Amino acid sequence: MTSTDKPIPISELISLQGKRAIITGGATGLGNAMAYRFAEAGATIFIADIDSDKAKKSATELKQQGYNAYSTTCDVRQEGSVKQMVVAAAKDMGSVDILVNNAGIFPRKELAQMSAEEFGQVLSVNMTGTFLCSKYVSSKMIEQKRGGCIINLGSIASLHPTHKGMTAYDASKGGVLMFTKTLALELGQHSIRVNAIAPGGILTEAMMNTVKGPPSREGLNELKKFMSRTALGRMGEPDEIARAALFLASDMSSYMTGEMIVVDGGYLIS
Repeated sequence: MTSTDKPIPISELISLQGKRAIITGGATGLGNAMAYRFAEAGATIFIADIDSDKAKKSATELKQQGYNAYSTTCDVRQEGSVKQMVVAAAKDMGSVDILVNNAGIFPRKELAQMSAEEFGQVLSVNMTGTFLCSKYVSSKMIEQKRGGCIINLGSIASLHPTHKGMTAYDASKGGVLMFTKTLALELGQHSIRVNAIAPGGILTEAMMNTVKGPPSREGLNELKKFMSRTALGRMGEPDEIARAALFLASDMSSYMTGEMIVVDGGYLIS
Protein backbone atom coordinates (compact mmCIF):
# COMPACT_ATOMS: atom_id res chain seq x y z
CA MET A 1 0.00 0.00 0.00
CA THR A 2 1.37 3.43 -0.95
CA SER A 3 0.53 6.71 0.75
CA THR A 4 -2.14 7.36 -1.89
CA ASP A 5 -3.91 4.03 -1.38
CA LYS A 6 -7.00 3.87 0.79
CA PRO A 7 -6.55 1.55 3.78
CA ILE A 8 -8.25 -1.82 3.42
CA PRO A 9 -11.31 -1.95 5.71
CA ILE A 10 -10.65 -3.89 8.90
CA SER A 11 -13.60 -6.18 8.15
CA GLU A 12 -11.87 -7.30 4.95
CA LEU A 13 -8.45 -7.67 6.55
CA ILE A 14 -9.69 -10.07 9.23
CA SER A 15 -12.06 -11.96 6.92
CA LEU A 16 -11.36 -15.52 5.77
CA GLN A 17 -14.33 -15.51 3.42
CA GLY A 18 -13.77 -17.98 0.59
CA LYS A 19 -10.72 -19.56 2.28
CA ARG A 20 -10.38 -23.28 2.95
CA ALA A 21 -8.52 -24.39 6.06
CA ILE A 22 -7.15 -27.73 7.24
CA ILE A 23 -6.66 -28.01 11.00
CA THR A 24 -4.87 -31.10 12.30
CA GLY A 25 -5.84 -32.21 15.77
CA GLY A 26 -8.88 -30.03 15.25
CA ALA A 27 -11.39 -32.12 17.16
CA THR A 28 -10.56 -30.81 20.64
CA GLY A 29 -8.60 -28.20 22.55
CA LEU A 30 -6.72 -25.52 20.65
CA GLY A 31 -7.58 -27.06 17.29
CA ASN A 32 -11.29 -26.96 17.99
CA ALA A 33 -11.07 -23.35 19.18
CA MET A 34 -9.24 -22.36 16.00
CA ALA A 35 -11.76 -24.21 13.85
CA TYR A 36 -14.58 -22.18 15.35
CA ARG A 37 -12.83 -18.81 14.96
CA PHE A 38 -11.81 -19.55 11.37
CA ALA A 39 -15.34 -20.63 10.52
CA GLU A 40 -16.74 -17.51 12.15
CA ALA A 41 -14.41 -15.46 9.93
CA GLY A 42 -15.84 -17.15 6.85
CA ALA A 43 -13.53 -20.09 6.18
CA THR A 44 -14.58 -23.60 5.23
CA ILE A 45 -13.07 -25.97 7.80
CA PHE A 46 -11.55 -29.42 7.33
CA ILE A 47 -10.83 -31.14 10.64
CA ALA A 48 -8.19 -33.86 10.48
CA ASP A 49 -7.83 -35.84 13.69
CA ILE A 50 -6.69 -39.29 14.74
CA ASP A 51 -9.96 -39.64 16.67
CA SER A 52 -12.57 -40.13 13.96
CA ASP A 53 -15.61 -39.84 16.24
CA LYS A 54 -14.47 -36.59 17.83
CA ALA A 55 -13.55 -35.14 14.43
CA LYS A 56 -17.03 -35.90 13.09
CA LYS A 57 -18.63 -34.47 16.23
CA SER A 58 -16.64 -31.24 15.93
CA ALA A 59 -17.51 -30.83 12.24
CA THR A 60 -21.19 -31.57 12.95
CA GLU A 61 -21.29 -28.93 15.68
CA LEU A 62 -19.87 -26.35 13.26
CA LYS A 63 -22.45 -27.30 10.63
CA GLN A 64 -25.24 -26.95 13.17
CA GLN A 65 -24.11 -23.36 13.69
CA GLY A 66 -24.36 -22.70 9.97
CA TYR A 67 -20.71 -23.10 9.03
CA ASN A 68 -19.13 -25.23 6.30
CA ALA A 69 -17.12 -28.05 7.82
CA TYR A 70 -15.76 -31.48 6.94
CA SER A 71 -13.71 -34.06 8.78
CA THR A 72 -11.54 -37.10 8.28
CA THR A 73 -9.36 -39.47 10.26
CA CYS A 74 -5.66 -38.74 9.94
CA ASP A 75 -2.56 -40.06 11.66
CA VAL A 76 -0.02 -37.32 10.97
CA ARG A 77 2.85 -39.76 11.65
CA GLN A 78 1.95 -41.82 8.60
CA GLU A 79 2.78 -40.47 5.14
CA GLY A 80 0.01 -42.46 3.47
CA SER A 81 -2.57 -41.15 5.92
CA VAL A 82 -1.46 -37.55 5.35
CA LYS A 83 -1.59 -37.98 1.57
CA GLN A 84 -5.13 -39.34 1.79
CA MET A 85 -6.15 -36.49 4.10
CA VAL A 86 -4.92 -33.81 1.68
CA VAL A 87 -6.67 -35.49 -1.26
CA ALA A 88 -9.92 -35.68 0.74
CA ALA A 89 -9.62 -32.04 1.84
CA ALA A 90 -9.07 -30.80 -1.71
CA LYS A 91 -12.01 -32.91 -2.92
CA ASP A 92 -14.42 -31.78 -0.21
CA MET A 93 -13.46 -28.11 -0.14
CA GLY A 94 -12.26 -27.62 -3.72
CA SER A 95 -8.90 -26.20 -2.67
CA VAL A 96 -6.69 -25.54 0.36
CA ASP A 97 -5.56 -22.07 1.44
CA ILE A 98 -4.63 -22.50 5.10
CA LEU A 99 -2.95 -25.29 7.05
CA VAL A 100 -2.72 -25.34 10.85
CA ASN A 101 -0.27 -27.96 12.12
CA ASN A 102 -1.83 -28.33 15.54
CA ALA A 103 -1.68 -32.09 16.23
CA GLY A 104 0.73 -32.81 19.04
CA ILE A 105 1.41 -34.85 22.17
CA PHE A 106 3.20 -34.00 25.41
CA PRO A 107 3.83 -37.08 27.57
CA ARG A 108 5.97 -36.44 30.61
CA LYS A 109 8.80 -38.81 31.43
CA GLU A 110 12.37 -38.18 32.54
CA LEU A 111 15.17 -39.28 30.25
CA ALA A 112 16.34 -42.20 32.40
CA GLN A 113 12.88 -43.79 32.24
CA MET A 114 12.17 -42.95 28.61
CA SER A 115 12.68 -45.54 25.88
CA ALA A 116 13.94 -44.71 22.41
CA GLU A 117 10.51 -45.70 21.10
CA GLU A 118 8.76 -43.24 23.43
CA PHE A 119 11.15 -40.45 22.45
CA GLY A 120 10.60 -41.22 18.77
CA GLN A 121 6.82 -41.22 19.25
CA VAL A 122 6.86 -37.60 20.42
CA LEU A 123 9.10 -36.52 17.54
CA SER A 124 6.99 -38.44 15.02
CA VAL A 125 3.80 -36.60 15.97
CA ASN A 126 5.15 -33.15 16.78
CA MET A 127 7.89 -32.88 14.14
CA THR A 128 7.36 -35.51 11.44
CA GLY A 129 3.63 -34.78 11.39
CA THR A 130 4.31 -31.07 10.89
CA PHE A 131 6.75 -31.92 8.09
CA LEU A 132 4.43 -34.33 6.27
CA CYS A 133 1.37 -32.09 6.40
CA SER A 134 3.40 -29.07 5.31
CA LYS A 135 4.97 -31.02 2.46
CA TYR A 136 1.74 -32.24 0.89
CA VAL A 137 -0.42 -29.20 1.60
CA SER A 138 2.20 -26.75 0.32
CA SER A 139 2.48 -28.85 -2.85
CA LYS A 140 -1.26 -28.38 -3.35
CA MET A 141 -0.94 -24.64 -2.67
CA ILE A 142 1.86 -24.30 -5.23
CA GLU A 143 -0.24 -26.19 -7.77
CA GLN A 144 -3.12 -23.75 -7.17
CA LYS A 145 -0.80 -20.75 -7.83
CA ARG A 146 -2.50 -18.35 -5.43
CA GLY A 147 -0.34 -18.53 -2.34
CA GLY A 148 -1.37 -19.74 1.07
CA CYS A 149 -0.68 -19.76 4.77
CA ILE A 150 0.81 -22.38 7.10
CA ILE A 151 0.60 -21.99 10.88
CA ASN A 152 2.65 -24.30 13.09
CA LEU A 153 1.92 -24.80 16.76
CA GLY A 154 5.12 -24.42 18.67
CA SER A 155 5.31 -23.69 22.39
CA ILE A 156 7.14 -21.57 24.91
CA ALA A 157 9.25 -24.75 24.96
CA SER A 158 10.44 -23.71 21.49
CA LEU A 159 12.30 -20.88 23.23
CA HIS A 160 12.97 -22.03 26.79
CA PRO A 161 13.04 -25.38 28.63
CA THR A 162 9.81 -26.16 30.46
CA HIS A 163 9.99 -28.84 33.15
CA LYS A 164 11.94 -31.96 34.00
CA GLY A 165 10.51 -34.89 32.09
CA MET A 166 9.73 -32.82 29.00
CA THR A 167 12.97 -33.46 27.10
CA ALA A 168 11.30 -35.03 24.08
CA TYR A 169 8.53 -32.45 23.92
CA ASP A 170 10.89 -29.48 24.29
CA ALA A 171 13.21 -30.90 21.62
CA SER A 172 10.31 -31.35 19.22
CA LYS A 173 8.99 -27.83 19.75
CA GLY A 174 12.44 -26.34 19.35
CA GLY A 175 12.54 -28.12 16.01
CA VAL A 176 9.17 -26.66 15.02
CA LEU A 177 10.57 -23.13 15.41
CA MET A 178 13.52 -23.70 13.08
CA PHE A 179 11.38 -25.72 10.66
CA THR A 180 9.01 -22.74 10.47
CA LYS A 181 11.79 -20.31 9.64
CA THR A 182 13.47 -22.47 7.01
CA LEU A 183 10.18 -23.45 5.37
CA ALA A 184 9.25 -19.77 5.16
CA LEU A 185 12.44 -19.20 3.15
CA GLU A 186 11.58 -22.06 0.78
CA LEU A 187 7.94 -21.18 0.21
CA GLY A 188 8.09 -17.39 0.12
CA GLN A 189 8.68 -17.44 -3.65
CA HIS A 190 5.24 -19.06 -3.98
CA SER A 191 3.55 -16.41 -1.79
CA ILE A 192 3.04 -18.99 0.94
CA ARG A 193 3.55 -17.53 4.40
CA VAL A 194 4.75 -19.78 7.23
CA ASN A 195 4.48 -18.66 10.85
CA ALA A 196 4.13 -20.24 14.28
CA ILE A 197 2.46 -19.67 17.62
CA ALA A 198 4.11 -20.36 20.97
CA PRO A 199 1.36 -20.88 23.54
CA GLY A 200 2.11 -20.79 27.22
CA GLY A 201 -0.03 -22.63 29.76
CA ILE A 202 -3.50 -23.07 28.24
CA LEU A 203 -6.48 -24.62 30.00
CA THR A 204 -7.28 -27.38 27.54
CA GLU A 205 -8.88 -30.68 28.46
CA ALA A 206 -5.63 -32.52 27.74
CA MET A 207 -3.63 -30.22 30.00
CA MET A 208 -6.13 -30.52 32.85
CA ASN A 209 -6.10 -34.31 32.53
CA THR A 210 -2.32 -34.21 32.90
CA VAL A 211 -2.56 -32.02 36.00
CA LYS A 212 -5.26 -34.22 37.56
CA GLY A 213 -3.30 -37.39 36.91
CA PRO A 214 -1.31 -39.11 39.66
CA PRO A 215 0.02 -37.64 41.82
CA SER A 216 -2.67 -34.97 41.56
CA ARG A 217 -1.38 -32.87 44.46
CA GLU A 218 1.99 -32.49 42.76
CA GLY A 219 0.28 -31.55 39.49
CA LEU A 220 -1.89 -28.91 41.16
CA ASN A 221 1.13 -27.47 42.97
CA GLU A 222 2.97 -27.17 39.67
CA LEU A 223 -0.05 -25.44 38.13
CA LYS A 224 -0.10 -22.89 40.96
CA LYS A 225 3.65 -22.37 40.60
CA PHE A 226 3.27 -21.85 36.85
CA MET A 227 0.52 -19.25 37.31
CA SER A 228 2.52 -17.41 39.96
CA ARG A 229 5.36 -16.95 37.46
CA THR A 230 3.04 -15.69 34.70
CA ALA A 231 2.90 -11.89 34.55
CA LEU A 232 -0.88 -11.91 34.11
CA GLY A 233 -1.28 -14.37 36.99
CA ARG A 234 -3.50 -16.85 35.18
CA MET A 235 -3.63 -19.62 32.61
CA GLY A 236 -4.72 -18.89 29.06
CA GLU A 237 -7.93 -19.96 27.34
CA PRO A 238 -7.95 -21.90 24.03
CA ASP A 239 -9.76 -19.02 22.33
CA GLU A 240 -6.85 -16.71 23.13
CA ILE A 241 -4.64 -18.90 20.95
CA ALA A 242 -7.37 -19.09 18.30
CA ARG A 243 -7.38 -15.29 18.06
CA ALA A 244 -3.63 -15.26 17.41
CA ALA A 245 -4.11 -17.95 14.77
CA LEU A 246 -6.83 -15.89 13.09
CA PHE A 247 -4.41 -12.95 12.93
CA LEU A 248 -1.78 -15.13 11.23
CA ALA A 249 -4.29 -16.71 8.84
CA SER A 250 -5.76 -13.39 7.74
CA ASP A 251 -4.39 -10.45 5.77
CA MET A 252 -3.78 -8.69 9.08
CA SER A 253 -0.38 -10.42 8.96
CA SER A 254 0.17 -10.23 5.19
CA TYR A 255 3.82 -9.11 5.52
CA MET A 256 4.80 -11.66 8.18
CA THR A 257 6.56 -14.95 7.52
CA GLY A 258 9.09 -17.06 9.36
CA GLU A 259 8.02 -15.67 12.73
CA MET A 260 6.73 -17.08 16.00
CA ILE A 261 4.16 -15.21 18.09
CA VAL A 262 4.44 -15.86 21.83
CA VAL A 263 1.07 -16.01 23.63
CA ASP A 264 2.00 -16.91 27.18
CA GLY A 265 0.57 -14.30 29.52
CA GLY A 266 4.08 -13.01 30.17
CA TYR A 267 5.57 -16.30 31.40
CA LEU A 268 8.85 -15.98 29.51
CA ILE A 269 9.51 -12.42 30.64
CA SER A 270 9.22 -13.21 34.33
